[in-house]
Amino acid sequence: MSTRRRTSIPYRVAAFAAGALLLGACNIVDRLTTIGGEPPMSTIQNPVQARKYQPVVLPMPRERHAVHEPNSLWRPGARAFFKDQRAAQIGDILTVNITIADEATLDNATSRTRDNAEDSDLTNFLGYESQLGKILPEAVSPSSLTSLGSKSKSTGTGSIARSESVKLVVAAIVTQVLPNGNLVISGTQEVRVNFEKRILTITGVVRPEDISASNIIKHTQIAEARIAYGGAGQLTDVQQPRYGQQLFDVIFPF
Repeated sequence: MSTRRRTSIPYRVAAFAAGALLLGACNIVDRLTTIGGEPPMSTIQNPVQARKYQPVVLPMPRERHAVHEPNSLWRPGARAFFKDQRAAQIGDILTVNITIADEATLDNATSRTRDNAEDSDLTNFLGYESQLGKILPEAVSPSSLTSLGSKSKSTGTGSIARSESVKLVVAAIVTQVLPNGNLVISGTQEVRVNFEKRILTITGVVRPEDISASNIIKHTQIAEARIAYGGAGQLTDVQQPRYGQQLFDVIFPF
């Protein structure tokens, strides 16, 4: 390993630490400005114009033209005779029911034992067995020169028990209509109680056929669903490790 490479590693660690400290300092300034006040609410904005927004691109089937019956008052795909109240265009709103009740239990146990032994009798070593004492330590026994043995044992156990329950309702807005008619939705809900803010976001792709007549869809019918439920505020800050501890956990190798 060259001297240049060995000296560059501490500089990289120092640069990383300096960057982390600058990032923490920026966050500290933001937190200092909100001391004694509630967490600020996010402004309402167009999700398409967000800095990190990226249009959804998925494989699309071939375009099929709708067949209209002559002299028919019924519109293909409509749930109601006069007008379909379900979300279908950019800007329309629909309700998403999120009911998550997952349970997972996993138990693993492994055990491995290996015992190897090799023994060769070399009492007569081409007539040189009497000279081995001059080369090897005293009290050498030619019959055990190539006696080998090894033992190994490995035992492992693992257990996972997880239970999750989330029941929420959030309104989402249609941000994009894909070429096959599927809808890209995005919704954010913020609730602030005293000095704690709860944030719920959901994005994904839905089929218009899965939307009920009351303009409601289940989270299990959303493809590429991204559901996040978190918070910000004093309680959330207390539950998080300090910045120094997080930095220590990242860079400490042992």
